[in-house]
Order: sequence, then structure tokens, then C-alpha cells
Amino acid sequence: MTQDPEGDERDEEQPDESVRNPSHDLDLVSIYDSTLVDAEMEADVIRGILETNGIPSIVVRAAGIPVLGFDVQVPRDRVEEAQRLIAEAQAAGPEAAAEAEAAGEESQPG
Repeated sequence: MTQDPEGDERDEEQPDESVRNPSHDLDLVSIYDSTLVDAEMEADVIRGILETNGIPSIVVRAAGIPVLGFDVQVPRDRVEEAQRLIAEAQAAGPEAAAEAEAAGEESQPG
């Protein structure tokens, strides 16, 4: 094995705190977390809203143990946009969701 003569020096270097690490923008952040009876359905609806608008998301759930709840997570750099879309969907109410679903069914080839 060869040794890196500079290896010891690099181990002692501290990262510059002022430099932002772009990978932190990809860290997943929870935007919805619930253990209520309808939590699974709500999490799936939220994920659908986000996917429709191009925001990647995941639903974290304990397999076979729904009492542990459901959690929807999005990349850190998309949190504000995701929260805005969810708030807009809630403000529009169930009528808007039914209209959007009907419009989606009409546009699909049958």
C-alpha cells in the first residue's frame, strides 16, 4: 500500500463554513406528519399534488404498522413551493379536487 504524504494535512483541514454545500438542498424535509385515522389517505393526496406539480416527494410509513403514522418528505430546496401548493389545494377545497380529477380522466386516452 502506498501512503499519501499529504493525507495527514488534509485530515486536519476544516471545511469553510461560508461555502454552501449544494447537496444539502437535496436533504429530505418533512412537510406533513400525522398519526390520525386518515393520515395515509392525506399523505397520498399530498404526494399526488406534489407529483402533479413536478416536486419529488416520498411517503414514509411503517410497513404494516399504521399507528406509527405517515410522513411526506420533499427536498429542502422545494419546501416552500410544496407548502404553497398544499395550501392552495386546501383553500380550493374538495370541489376543485373533483374537477381536476374529472379533467384528468377526460384527457386520458380511453
